[in-house]
This record gives sequence, structure tokens and C-alpha cells, in this order.
Amino acid sequence: MTTETTAGEQPASRGGRGARERILRAATDLFYEQGIGNTGVEQLAEAAHVSKRTLYQHFPSKDELIVGYLRRVTEQRLPALTGVLADTGMTARERLLGVFDVDAARGCPFVNAAAELADAEHPARRVCSENKQAFIDTLIRLAAEAGARDPDALGHQLAVLYDGATAQGGALHSTQPAYHARAAAAALIDLATA
Repeated sequence: MTTETTAGEQPASRGGRGARERILRAATDLFYEQGIGNTGVEQLAEAAHVSKRTLYQHFPSKDELIVGYLRRVTEQRLPALTGVLADTGMTARERLLGVFDVDAARGCPFVNAAAELADAEHPARRVCSENKQAFIDTLIRLAAEAGARDPDALGHQLAVLYDGATAQGGALHSTQPAYHARAAAAALIDLATA
């Protein structure tokens, strides 16, 4: 039996080596595209080309798989955002504004996950909080580098703008919210550094 692949992908085999990686890849795609609650374990196992038994051997619960998914997003999908923030070839102001140019067509995966997981004690909520706090801390550091009088306030304001733009962009499936948030961010930065 053969499986279809897209350009540059290796065909997914059934079972065997790489099962954990296939499970994480399937979870990353399906949880982000469909939502955590709308994605069942059977669908995940089928997409990963593993049995449910194999899936549960690698991730004893769906909650553990959700945590694995969010950690994967941190490692693989956020480099575009963190790359903009770390690009020393740009000024601090350009980096702060550059976050609004990063595509997030389905919204922020961490905000999406936190919205779906009502239990504040869910282990994945901790991953969401850690990610968001690290993002805010980076914005505060860049705000200070840009010369903001109150870098803490500016960093928090920009984080709220970013999360609002990605949430609205995901709901509308549009890049317009990011465009408007970028303009608002530029005005905030100018006021904070004048």
C-alpha cells in the first residue's frame, strides 16, 4: 500500500520507527486546523498511520498529546516569529513591528488552545502561559532597546495588540486585523519613545 505525499515529503509508513514523530506531526496539523476538541484520537491515529494502541504507548492520554503538540509548535512553528524578534539586522522598532507581519491565518495556537481548555490547571495551559510570558518578556526587552519610557507597559500593550489581531484574523480568516494592529503598534511605539 502506498500513501500520497506532497512535494518534499517522505511517504508515511504504517507503524514502526518514527511513530511518535508522525503522531506529533498529525496532532500539530489537526489541532491547529480543526481545534483540539474537534479532533478525536481515532482521527489522529489514522492521520499518523498508527494504531490507537501505538498512539497511547507514546502519549498515555490526549492531554499529554496536547502538551506535546504545544511544545512542538514552540519548536517548529514559532521560528518565524522569534526570528523576526531576534533579527539584529533590524532596529528594535522594526522588530517590534515585524511581529505583525508574521502569518497566523488560524490565529495563535496558544491562545486557541487556552480558549478550548477550560480547566485552568490543565498541563497544556501552563505551556500556553509560559509561551505567552516569554513573548511578552521579549517585547518588553525590545521596547527598552527602542527607547520606550515605560518598556513594561509598551511590551504588554503590543502583546495585547498581537493576540487580538491573530484572534480576529483567525475568526475572519483575514490579514486585515494584523495590518490595522501594525498601524496601531507603530503609533504606540512612537508615543512611547517620543
